[in-house]
Amino acid sequence: MTPGAVIFDCDGVIVDSEYPTFVLLAREFADYGLILTPDQIARDFTGGTMAGVADLARTKGAGLPRDWVPAFYEKLYAHLALGTALVPGILDVLDHLDARAIPYAVGSNGSDRKMQVTLGQHPGLIERFHGRLFSGQTLGKPKPAPDLYLHAAAALGVDPARCVVVEDSPTGAQAARAAAMVCMGYAAAGHEDGLRAAGAVIFTDMADLPGILGLSL
Repeated sequence: MTPGAVIFDCDGVIVDSEYPTFVLLAREFADYGLILTPDQIARDFTGGTMAGVADLARTKGAGLPRDWVPAFYEKLYAHLALGTALVPGILDVLDHLDARAIPYAVGSNGSDRKMQVTLGQHPGLIERFHGRLFSGQTLGKPKPAPDLYLHAAAALGVDPARCVVVEDSPTGAQAARAAAMVCMGYAAAGHEDGLRAAGAVIFTDMADLPGILGLSL
């Protein structure tokens, strides 16, 4: 079925920002007594909010100060501003959607400022999402709650049942399922088992997505 709209997660789906974030988190956690590799952080911390990351890190033994989240965000924004690449194939996906006049949006647990930092490095891309960048933090209902995706669907004027979500985290896939939306689980960086358990349809190459969605030109 050709979707009525497509809602994309941001980090790891549109921009390749997750692994640089995990590297920075590994350094931060080590400074506060918790030694984890970036791959371990990717496995255990993907998909939540930074406040949730801090809470989980503390349960694992990190002595993070109370003001760690805003301080880390400043370091993260500066780190990502040095250069954040696009996920290979994402522009072609958007081209296919535009050719079929299918609306699309971003629904991210990241902050509005983070999306401006990462997507803003690619002016032609961020212009395509003008007015359709939605943050779970701003909404006050981050994933796995369905509210962010329902909000995006309402903004696009499309019934949730006709929306497809593109996610790379089990948390996001859970949100899509709770919103009664089909979820395409982008598993190029792993999390395949978690995505599948949350009901996502797995794919590993963004170049395959137009064909999977029936958008081939």
